[in-house]
Amino acid sequence: MSDDCCASACGSETAKADPRWRRILWIALIVNAGMFLVEMVAGAAADSRALQADALDFLGDAANYAVSLAVVGAALAWRARAALLKSLFMLGFAAWVFASAVLAFVNGTAPDPVAMGAVGLLALAANAGVALLLYRYRTGDANMRSVWICSRNDAIGNVAVMLAALGVFGTGSAWPDLIVASIMAGLALTGGFQVFRHAIAELKALPAAVEQA
Repeated sequence: MSDDCCASACGSETAKADPRWRRILWIALIVNAGMFLVEMVAGAAADSRALQADALDFLGDAANYAVSLAVVGAALAWRARAALLKSLFMLGFAAWVFASAVLAFVNGTAPDPVAMGAVGLLALAANAGVALLLYRYRTGDANMRSVWICSRNDAIGNVAVMLAALGVFGTGSAWPDLIVASIMAGLALTGGFQVFRHAIAELKALPAAVEQA
């Protein structure tokens, strides 16, 4: 019984003993930081709200991976708190994208579909690779699950960006770009609430003395 309590309250033994988890987080951090720079520059050049939204998502994920690295092997209470922080990143991203889409609807022009498609394909390759590395950890604690959810949503979002590029190319309108940006915001909103609920449930399940540690 005491060993079970320690495993749940003092931190994930898998995370403590598995150096592969830490290496994967470092890879994910570097990939996401690099793709943030690429997509932000490309999104501004192509006048694509979907690419800019995806760039901001890469930045948020890089911050999330940094937080996850900081709490690897920490007590479950701290890892759950880190997951709460990451859920706020995700929810904040959703709010920013919705606001950006509304602003683009009022003032925007049709983006460059070729640049959208090319950068979207590169981002998909990056996120799919990270998601595959993280797949084995998708059923871990709230912190591990939040990392997996972010990567999964990112890969789905990249496919949507490429579909938006096709839509812009075929119609000459900004609507596909704005619709995809809104869908990405919805994914971030849904994922953020999932992580938030999971982290809250873990914190509530902890003894009060452990939670205050």
